[in-house]
Amino acid sequence: MFKKIKSFVKGVCSKAKSAYENTEAKIKAKVIKLLIGIRAEAYVDTGVKILIAVVVGALLLTLLYGLFNATIMPAVETRIGELFNYAG
Repeated sequence: MFKKIKSFVKGVCSKAKSAYENTEAKIKAKVIKLLIGIRAEAYVDTGVKILIAVVVGALLLTLLYGLFNATIMPAVETRIGELFNYAG
């Protein structure tokens, strides 16, 4: 039984190895093409978009607080108050 399992695993490993060796050149070419095409500009653009979204969200929340002069999100305010309640 163990001989059958061992021969099966060896067969699968040899098939996988031969398949990898046959497609290695294609994979290398694809990786090189991908690496050449990557530029840092995409990361900077994404970071700027995230910063803009955070700033616009903060401005909208400030505007809502200013307009209504009340608590907009009472659940969040109570949880934050509980976090800073050092009395216990």
